[in-house]
Amino acid sequence: MKEITRRQFITTAALATGFALAVEPISAKVIRTDGKGLIAGAVKIPVKDGNVPAYRAMPAKGQNFPVILVIQEIFGVHEHIQDVCRRFAQLGYVAIAPELFVRQGNVLKLSSVDEIRKVVAKVPDAQVLSDLDATVNWAVKSAKGNGKRLGITGFCWGGRMTWLYAAHNPQVKAGVAWYGRLVGDRSPLTPRHAVDIAPQLKTPVLGLYGGEDTGISLETVEEMRDRLKLGRSKSQIIVYPDAPHAFFADYRPSYRERDAKDGWKRLQAWFKQYGV
Repeated sequence: MKEITRRQFITTAALATGFALAVEPISAKVIRTDGKGLIAGAVKIPVKDGNVPAYRAMPAKGQNFPVILVIQEIFGVHEHIQDVCRRFAQLGYVAIAPELFVRQGNVLKLSSVDEIRKVVAKVPDAQVLSDLDATVNWAVKSAKGNGKRLGITGFCWGGRMTWLYAAHNPQVKAGVAWYGRLVGDRSPLTPRHAVDIAPQLKTPVLGLYGGEDTGISLETVEEMRDRLKLGRSKSQIIVYPDAPHAFFADYRPSYRERDAKDGWKRLQAWFKQYGV
């Protein structure tokens, strides 16, 4: 897939609807959260070189809402990620999921995971962190968000970025990382990983991982725990022994209802504990 040029990015960026082609067929267990009482839909986040499309959900009434950044899997900001935003909005948050791969390509229209990985591999961490900074600014200025009550959560690829953004932005009160990769090869695009920032991390992050995750070994989870002990962030990692990767993804066969519900309860308690 060709990389989108800067001009195309500025003029054509838009948020898709439905699920990514690569995740078909969709499980019958998919959760669909009611949008009643909410303002929910596509928005555009102004960034340095144009606009990033995003999905925003918030209560229809009120103001000064705590802000949650919702960070996508490699499949983009499809219906599941949008539904997670609505779940947060029903709890009283303004939740925003920016489409963080848009400059490199539209992963929602790709049917092959291998093709998607090629697009995602081109995404620089610095670009993502900058776009998330812009998203926070937009939430405060344009979505009645309270920048002093800022949280972040992400899944898989987004779980890794949750760790990194919590270290990047001191405004973040708390984070919840769902099965985000903890180690990896270092490169100009990905210079640091979660284990690298763990000792300096000040923001409390709750990591939720699966004991049967074939892509994230328990050895790396233990390494992360040891590295976190060197710091003062009060971060914790919970491992669900029988859960695979993506156990929260209710639209996929990997979904584990009991563990997903427990993780969601822990997430809410974690954010409440740290003032988000």
